[in-house]
Amino acid sequence: MKQFVPLSKLIGTFAFSFCALVMHTALPLVALVVIELVILSGCGHLRRNGKAVFSLVIFACFLGVVQYIGGGSLTSAYVTGLRMLSMTIVFIILLTTTRLQDLTAALVTQLHIPYEYAFMFTAALRFVPDFMAESKYVREAQACRGLASRGNAWKKIRQYMSVIQPLLLKSLGRSETMALSLELRGFGNTQHRFMSRVGLRPRDYVLVAVLFIGCGFVVYLRCHGAV
Repeated sequence: MKQFVPLSKLIGTFAFSFCALVMHTALPLVALVVIELVILSGCGHLRRNGKAVFSLVIFACFLGVVQYIGGGSLTSAYVTGLRMLSMTIVFIILLTTTRLQDLTAALVTQLHIPYEYAFMFTAALRFVPDFMAESKYVREAQACRGLASRGNAWKKIRQYMSVIQPLLLKSLGRSETMALSLELRGFGNTQHRFMSRVGLRPRDYVLVAVLFIGCGFVVYLRCHGAV
């Protein structure tokens, strides 16, 4: 995936998400999830993101159970879970194989999205791994101070509030520091220069063509009730 530019990866992300929304049977969605896991493994990031994928699987199961309890059929329950799983794994592939600077450059120079909106999108993505890392550090620090997550669910929720409060304070401090840095660097200027070269190359055109053909084929199968 590193040989493709960010725009190709963005198109691939939306193509996989579109296919997941169009599919209404479990077997094609399972195949889609397997393809995404193979791609993630081929990029060498499956082991590093194993915990995230496992958490997504648990959440997908929970979502399917909620769907089933809410009155849905068994088929709609696991289709909902698989659909969510496939749409989130493809975003993990995008984030682990693309530098956020390159993604911002692609959004601004190729999709002509205003720089402020592109920066907000990539900044939010940048905060996700930092937030998860800080959450781990705060939990370890509170455990060293004697915090034990034992008892029933209500007690665990009350105990976890001692983790949420310092985590929110650290996040607010990080946001203020980032806002001050942006102000000092003249954020909001209408002229922007990007060092990254994100123009499409022949291999990217081939990938985009294959993705469009694949989406068209999925739509054709959906119209005939095959997926």
